[in-house]
Amino acid sequence: MIDIHLLKHLETFLTDARKDKFTKVLGERTKHFTVATEDVFQLHNTSAVMRSCDVFGIQELNIVEEQNSKHIDREIAMGAQKWVDLNRFQTVKACISDLKQKGYQIVATTPHTNDCELHDFDVTKKSCFFFGRETEGLSEEVLNAADCYLKIPMVGFTESLNISVSAAIILQHVTTKLKQTTIDWQLTEAELLEKRMDWIKKTIKSYDEIVARYYSE
Repeated sequence: MIDIHLLKHLETFLTDARKDKFTKVLGERTKHFTVATEDVFQLHNTSAVMRSCDVFGIQELNIVEEQNSKHIDREIAMGAQKWVDLNRFQTVKACISDLKQKGYQIVATTPHTNDCELHDFDVTKKSCFFFGRETEGLSEEVLNAADCYLKIPMVGFTESLNISVSAAIILQHVTTKLKQTTIDWQLTEAELLEKRMDWIKKTIKSYDEIVARYYSE
């Protein structure tokens, strides 16, 4: 439970511009869509995907690290690691189980016999877009668990895109279409308060001292 009085007190340490920015960005945030990467080897790819999540308002990024475990590249993420929530999983099974419990359908971003082209994708369904390894793509475990398969139409000789590019294209398209619907895609009031507090904590250098002083007075 967020202490509203403490939150308002902490916000007095922010500039008006920063408070307005938080309000504006949070108004565009969503958990209707999320992204999952599976054992991505190149660090800059995961970092770039996180950056795209931030740019297009995706609040959560899920990372499966069965084989490859690395820290987010701060330079490429461009600060996005402060604003996007990162969920780490050691197995695909644990990640998929968590996502399904939260009501997400699993969307495998890969060409498939029964695939759906991006422009035909139903954005009203709560969805997690899975992106696989740079060379092998998604594992059989993800493909077998997928509720649908999504592909980006391509007309050239090249048959695939870098995962960070694919993620950016897909997220831009689905979030734009989502905002044209009437479904409730924004964060809940409780989630908004939680993120306001979290972002303040990451912004104010003397956060702990201010909080301690607030409760001692």
